[in-house]
Amino acid sequence: MKKFQHFLEVFIFGARWLLMPLYIGLVAALVLLLWRYAQEFIHMATHIEGSDVHEFTLSLLSLLDLVLLGNLVLIILFAGYENFVSKIEIAENSTDRPSWMGTIDFSGLKLKLIGSLVALSVIELLKDFIELSNLGNDAEVGQGTIWRIVLHLTFVVSGVLFAVMDRLGEVRGKNYTAGE
Repeated sequence: MKKFQHFLEVFIFGARWLLMPLYIGLVAALVLLLWRYAQEFIHMATHIEGSDVHEFTLSLLSLLDLVLLGNLVLIILFAGYENFVSKIEIAENSTDRPSWMGTIDFSGLKLKLIGSLVALSVIELLKDFIELSNLGNDAEVGQGTIWRIVLHLTFVVSGVLFAVMDRLGEVRGKNYTAGE
């Protein structure tokens, strides 16, 4: 029975490598994101002469949106791989190693994810309001904008609740270990 238990534990522990194709897929998604960024940048650069400040601002916000999305993918890629698959040893002594790498646990990853979603949501709302300001004073807030506001507020409330739950978990964990 002991040998079977050992085999089962080795098998289960090795199953973490099944996540590898997913992380490789995220690297491929970063390449696609770079391609999309290049397209947006070239479009913005070639239309700079004929665009007004509002159009330029919307184009720039689209680029920022893509950069934030890339940052989010990279955070999930590094933190997820290190938390669930294996340590990235090549980055150990690298001067380019991000300071947060290796310090984000699953809880911190959730908070970074929700924070990034809030930032992306803010950019989308800002785009909507800039487009509305281009339409003038008679412009009505569209159904899509209302849903984006609701979604943004949901992200904000979720982020606050995640932070409160993590904080309560830390306090409870400290009280539990102090009582032993």
